[in-house]
Amino acid sequence: MKVWQEVEDSITHATTHKEVMLFTNQKCKLSFEKQTSTTPTGGPALIAQTTKLFIAPELDIPAGSKIIVTQHSKTTEYARSGEPAIYTDHQEIQLELFERYS
Repeated sequence: MKVWQEVEDSITHATTHKEVMLFTNQKCKLSFEKQTSTTPTGGPALIAQTTKLFIAPELDIPAGSKIIVTQHSKTTEYARSGEPAIYTDHQEIQLELFERYS
């Protein structure tokens, strides 16, 4: 998991924004749910997919983080969307495909 944050150069003391790694190699699970809805005009049905991340509850993942998941040899970049639902043994976070930092 990565975030876009201010970083001060130790030599020049100039502050710039850079991508910074928060966590690596965390066990997690993805869940995919397809949602279909019809239009009131009788047009074609709209299909959307919801992606949910299940991960350890103690990890603090800020909104807007880039979450990189490798599953079945495929790596996909997501962004955190919404507040997590935190339970005693896991947290659930809605994800969107990552486009860019806000």
